[in-house]
Amino acid sequence: MGELSQPPMAWRLSGNQVKLWRTEANISREELAEEAGYGPETIKSMEQGRRRPTQRLLEIADQMCGANGKLAAVHPYLEPDKFVSRVREYMAIEAEAVAQCWYDVLLIPGLLQTEEYARVLMASHCPPVDDSTVEARVAGRMERQALLMRPTTLFSFVIHEAALRGLVGGPEVMKSQLNRLLEVGELRNVSIQVLPLGQGAGPAIGGSFSLLEVPGHRHYGYQEAQGTSMLYTDPEKVGELAKRHSMIRMCALDAEGSAQFIRKVAEEL
Repeated sequence: MGELSQPPMAWRLSGNQVKLWRTEANISREELAEEAGYGPETIKSMEQGRRRPTQRLLEIADQMCGANGKLAAVHPYLEPDKFVSRVREYMAIEAEAVAQCWYDVLLIPGLLQTEEYARVLMASHCPPVDDSTVEARVAGRMERQALLMRPTTLFSFVIHEAALRGLVGGPEVMKSQLNRLLEVGELRNVSIQVLPLGQGAGPAIGGSFSLLEVPGHRHYGYQEAQGTSMLYTDPEKVGELAKRHSMIRMCALDAEGSAQFIRKVAEEL
């Protein structure tokens, strides 16, 4: 596992507890390292929270220090988060939405991504994250896609041609991704449209965004940019995004034409 530039507080807390229990039991770092099968410097990194304390370390430390399960019980709380912290509020709203509209310029929307496509994106995250975090986030993205199976929730996706030709992960990954779009587009509650290059230049170049409607006719808007995101509740701002989405849809191909376009791009790979 690699080290993160900003270790999670849970790592630091659990590592500090290991150190406190070890010190109280009069056990040296070297003794714990030998028993757990790690080097002393690795134990030091875990105790300082610079590395995620492993399940093995917690179990060995628990036994050696007589913690009676208190250290071993920490491990489930150290698992990587499936979602970046800044998007959790959005996910909670998305889970209860009755309608969602999405526009994406350069990438396939998360709800439509294949596992391979999502993994390439997660693995290329900057700053880098460790393998377990990548896999947790891929799993979280795949779990979200169960929302598409709710027949009473409506989904409208508009995807810019640039996203279809992005070659994320190479031709094979991209071809599988395009076929996935064709498959999901067959669902009765899902509409997928393509915005060809050169169409809707004004509203289309302003970036990706989504619109959510939840029970009670409450509406939200959401936008992401480099390392930041915004969740809008102000009716004026949400209305502005809704108008932009309507203009983009008017410039996009219809569902049938979009399917033909996607199929053509896939055949070219």
